[in-house]
Amino acid sequence: MTLVLFAAGARRWPLYRDHLTAALAEAGVTARLVADAPDPEAVDYIVFAPGGDVSDFTPYRNAKAVLGLWAGVERIVGNASLTQPLCRMVDPAMTEGMVEWVTGHVLRHHLGLDRWIRGEPGWQQVAPPLARERTVAMLGLGELGAAAARALAGLNFRVLGWSRSEKRLADLETHHGEAGLERVLREAGIVVTLLPATPETENLLDARRLAWLPPGAVVLNPGRGTLIDDEALIAALDAGHLGHATLDVFRIEPLPDDHPFRHHPKVTVTPHIAAETRPASASRVIAENIRRGEAGEPFLHLVDRSRGY
Repeated sequence: MTLVLFAAGARRWPLYRDHLTAALAEAGVTARLVADAPDPEAVDYIVFAPGGDVSDFTPYRNAKAVLGLWAGVERIVGNASLTQPLCRMVDPAMTEGMVEWVTGHVLRHHLGLDRWIRGEPGWQQVAPPLARERTVAMLGLGELGAAAARALAGLNFRVLGWSRSEKRLADLETHHGEAGLERVLREAGIVVTLLPATPETENLLDARRLAWLPPGAVVLNPGRGTLIDDEALIAALDAGHLGHATLDVFRIEPLPDDHPFRHHPKVTVTPHIAAETRPASASRVIAENIRRGEAGEPFLHLVDRSRGY
């Protein structure tokens, strides 16, 4: 019988236990799912999330794979004790959630809905621009970024995609490198950051690059908290160069109550909910990878260690 260790934390165990058990059975895998394994060498698969119950993978020398519950792997990929194959979570429900968060907030800022929600006085009967008159820059063209970019293009926004290295998507205008980044930022009324956290992407939007954005531009960050220089962002908002920032991810989470983002009139904070892993659908992804491992088939979403994500 296949032994699956749930090492994603005691808080998540009751949320996942029944879903994982059902998904494994549905996938035709005869498995025993446990939250504690006295004999690490007997473990076949590890279901993992940062901050869970395993940080040293050395004792699990017979484990066939470590299956992450998160899309991001930057907090585990550098672990020297991890020699087992590592699979990241790519869940259709996670992608749907990210697309909905991004399109919802892009439309919110595009239509200027905040002024009406706040009930600003006056009667300004001025129609907002059409989507085809607004350019959105999508920084990051991975699974989530590409899906969100296509959804926005489907709403008729002009979408400019950007990635660090060249990436061609048949239905989107794409750019890459430093010159490409300057091009898309200088044209963007709204910019969305959906990149992994790596040394190369830390403070990608610093004071110099934020200054490339047109006056009144809006920044949305549902990607990683390290992608934007916090102090530079606040300075650009205070100076009136940027119109607003809507942020879902932060360098410290939960975001402290006294953090400047909490109280800034031009910042909207959401509590890391844009692409939250959903137990029912994520369990089916995990179960499918275990089925593949037992059948000798290639794993889904295997992490390329040479790239770090």
